[in-house]
This record gives sequence, C-alpha cells and structure tokens, in this order.
Amino acid sequence: MAERSDFVREITPPDQDYSQWYQDVVTKADLADYGPVKGFIVIKPAGYAIWENIQAGLDRRFKATGHVNAYFPLLIPESLLVKEADHVAGFTPEVAWVTHGGQETLSERLAIRPTSEVMVGEMYGKWVHSYRDLPILINQWNNVVRWEKVTRPFLRGTEFLWQEGHTAHASGEEAMEETLRMLSVYHEFLATELAIPSRMGRKSESEKFAGAEITYSVEAMMGDNRALQAGTSHYFANRFAQAYGISFLDQDGTEKAAFTTSWGMSTRVIGALIMVHGDARGLVLPPRVAPTQVVVVPIGANASAEVAEAARRLAKELSSGLRVHLDDRPEFTPGWKFNEWEMRGVPVRLELGPRDLAAGQVVAVRRDTGEKQPLPMAGLAGQVAALLERIQGDLLERATRRLAEHTHAVGDWAAALPILSERQGWVEAGWCGSEACEMQVKAQSGATLRNLPLEQSAPATCLVCGAKAQYMALWGRAY
Repeated sequence: MAERSDFVREITPPDQDYSQWYQDVVTKADLADYGPVKGFIVIKPAGYAIWENIQAGLDRRFKATGHVNAYFPLLIPESLLVKEADHVAGFTPEVAWVTHGGQETLSERLAIRPTSEVMVGEMYGKWVHSYRDLPILINQWNNVVRWEKVTRPFLRGTEFLWQEGHTAHASGEEAMEETLRMLSVYHEFLATELAIPSRMGRKSESEKFAGAEITYSVEAMMGDNRALQAGTSHYFANRFAQAYGISFLDQDGTEKAAFTTSWGMSTRVIGALIMVHGDARGLVLPPRVAPTQVVVVPIGANASAEVAEAARRLAKELSSGLRVHLDDRPEFTPGWKFNEWEMRGVPVRLELGPRDLAAGQVVAVRRDTGEKQPLPMAGLAGQVAALLERIQGDLLERATRRLAEHTHAVGDWAAALPILSERQGWVEAGWCGSEACEMQVKAQSGATLRNLPLEQSAPATCLVCGAKAQYMALWGRAY
C-alpha cells in the first residue's frame, strides 16, 4: 500500500505561533484558499459545508421567531448612502465604489454594499404606509464588501458572507424587544450548535455600529484568550426611519416614524469554531455543524473483501440518520487516513478490522479527546448518535469552563494591566462611563471594552480613574 510522501503535513503548534497555526488549519484542513485580490478568499467545499450547517441552524431559528427571507440589491447609489450622517461617516472609509458600467462613466457612484441598512430603509419607506404594515421582519443571506487594510481568512475579510436581519416596528418598545430577542437567539445558537459560550452585553458609545442608537454584541473567547465579536444586534430608534422616510399612519390618525433594528452574524464564526475548539492536530468540529460527523475506516492487511463489504454496509446503515463518510481508498494506509480525518476535525472515527468483524464490534475514536472504545454492531446507530451528543456537550462544557477560568474580576488598573497586556484573559471591572478612561485602557494595554454585560453586578469604582463606577464592563484584546 502506497504512502503519500507529504503524509499529513505538519501544523505549526498553537503555543509556538498561534497566528500561523490558525492559517495552517484553514488551508491544510482545506477550508479556504486565497483569491487573487487581497481579502477575497475562496471558501472551499469543506468550509462552505460548515457555513451551510450554520445557515440552516440560524435560518430555522429566524423563521421560528416570525422572520422571512428576502434579497436586496448589491449596489447602493451614493445619494442614498449619505442620507444618514453617522452611518455614512462610519462606513465611507471602507466602501468600494463602482464608477463605470462597461466603457461608460456612471453619472453617480454606486457603493458595493458594506451593509444594507440604506437599501432596506429606502425600500421600507416605499412599503410602509399604515400601522397595519408593521412589523416588517425580514432577513437576507448575502455577501458584503468592506475594504479592510488587514485581512485574515474568515476573521476579517474584504468580502464576507453573512445574514443581516432588518425589521421595522410601530413602537420603540417593540423594536427594543426585537433587538434583545435576536441577541438571545445568537447567544443560544452559539452555545447549542457551535458549543461556544458567549457574553451578551451593550457596546460603549465609541464601539457601537455607525448610525445605531444602541448596539449589543455576543462576545466569545478564543483559544489564545482574545475576544471575538461573534454577532451584533442594533437598535436604531427612528434615526433611519426619519432619514429614509419610513413613516406610517397610526391608529390614532397621526403620522409617525417607524422604529428599526438590524442584526447580523457572519462567516467569522467559522474562525471562532477553529480557535475555540481546535488543537495542535487541526480542527475539532462540534458534531451538529460538522459536514462529516462519522468517518468509517476499514483496516487490516489490504482490508479483506469481507471487511470492506462490512464497512460499506455499516456506513450505509449509519447514513440514514448521520452524516457519514466511508474512507476505503486503497492507496493510503489507515494511519495516513487517521491523521487526515483528525486534521479535518471529524468528531468520530469508526475503525473496523478482521478481529473487530469477528467480535461483532467496531472501535470508536473521539476526535476531541482521542479516547477509544469498542462498540457492538448491534444497535450501533443509536450508540454513535449518543456519543456525538456527548461530544457536543463536552465541547461546550470545556469551552465554558475555560471562559470562566480566564475571566478575571479585578478592582484596579494595577491588577488589570498584566492580564490585558499579556493576553491572560478578559477583565471584568467597574467603569465610570467616560470615553477618556476607555481610551486609556486601549492605549496602555491594547484591550478594548468588549461590552457592558446584560447581567450587571454592582461595581464600586472605575478601573482607571477610581471614580464611582456606572457599569460593570468586560475588557479584552480582540480580533
């Protein structure tokens, strides 16, 4: 049996160079490749299959909360983009412009959407006339372009895929309920499907979305203790409604401006998956979003015809309820296959050899722990399904424990500085609410205020200036 010369190529150890480890996992696990234009990646089938599973889980939740899908145009006239001053000021540095159609110079520049609030606002202004037209609960799956200077696959791209929800409501109370509801959807989805715990909270004024009244985020901790903003939900009050003419005749006969929201989660959560669960051997994928949940590998000297047939039958039986792949490639040794599927993060490997066949069993190997256990073939589908659920739960438990262990409650700057500057974790501490203190933390440690957790304790004094604290804040270095 041939052995490929490059075997499974070495991945840089994460404790040696975390950034290079990440790049290695993305490329060697065949998730993505670099396109010819900086910041534009090719998401390969293995990576896109993860995104499809993420889409399915989110889309199911959106529809369960009354939202429907639609699609809005990619190009936005400049005259529309400038209507909301804060929004345009925040996004103009990142906008890519179309100035020509074929050989013709356009009479007006067209922005390639950096986000869709402008286009949605313009259309909602046409669609909304009466209180009976509200609420509008629409989500769209699309791509956006933001001209980033520093890019990294999945984490920060010039182009990325995402969903963006846009809703319009008759009252501020209803819009705020929507904003917090969708934040909770993200929080639950991350934990349930991706096995990633997160902290929900409100962004500071300096960190909020351009044009928003209030921005909320879900923050997740990566394997190197950095934070990653995994999703956001924005309350706009009626700022966009006034700019784009989203008004309605209310039940009392008066004309009123609607209240709007938006919320989004992107392919950067694939980056989060890699960094939260991955290890020195590559990917570790939670079973619920793993493209392949189980790989069946026949083993033994040249894998006898009897073993090969049993492996095919086994894979077919399991495929009725699970995502299963049979690796019966004769040109590679079982050892090479083991390493490859470990690198790709498949949650469970089932090994079947002559002795196993004679004993009426398979050997199940967990990707997350490496633990091996024999499983009888009788009732195997149920046993494997239960094992996958245990892995899903164990990954969440491990990540939750790690988040707790690396979130440090401190009372003063002397205690916080080494934690933040050396990336030992996050700091939870009081904040007086002044931007000056917020900027001082960033200047001296490189950390930012991630959010003001929804569940607020009673802090005594500000981390920086020692004045009476207004909030308990979460601080950390971030991607």
